[in-house]
Amino acid sequence: MQPRSGCPINAAVEVLGDRWTLLVLRDVIFDDRRYFRALLTGSAEGIASNILADRIKRLLDGGLLARGGTAVRGQRARFSLTEAGIQTVPILCALGEWGLDRRPGDPALRARQQLIRDEGPAFVHELMDELRALHLDAPPRARAGPSPLERLHAAQAAASGEPSP
Repeated sequence: MQPRSGCPINAAVEVLGDRWTLLVLRDVIFDDRRYFRALLTGSAEGIASNILADRIKRLLDGGLLARGGTAVRGQRARFSLTEAGIQTVPILCALGEWGLDRRPGDPALRARQQLIRDEGPAFVHELMDELRALHLDAPPRARAGPSPLERLHAAQAAASGEPSP
């Protein structure tokens, strides 16, 4: 993908610059939705299948997602984050920070963002390491207690009144 200008902000916006692309990344990162059907049916925002297909193509072309396997009859392609995709985690967290302070929202999803805020940058780095283990087959880091994704899901479940996974 050739950006329209040499501006780094423009280059990033050309890949990430619409709401659907960021929401697809959010769902892959925080909810481990890695198949087309899971992304289509799991989005609270109700993305249309043609828009989802286009955004996945953009993310693949932009090097943020990789396709695993081949999509042949009876077999589904599984999408994984690349290192560039994992590097968007701080961007999504910053957007979530802004939204937490300035917009109302679902208490369960706000609890997830509040945990990210409360835990700070070290938590974001741990989350990125966990994503590397899940998506890039990097060796998992030794840790005591629940992983960042487990903690995010537990915070969300507790705020919604559901039992923790």
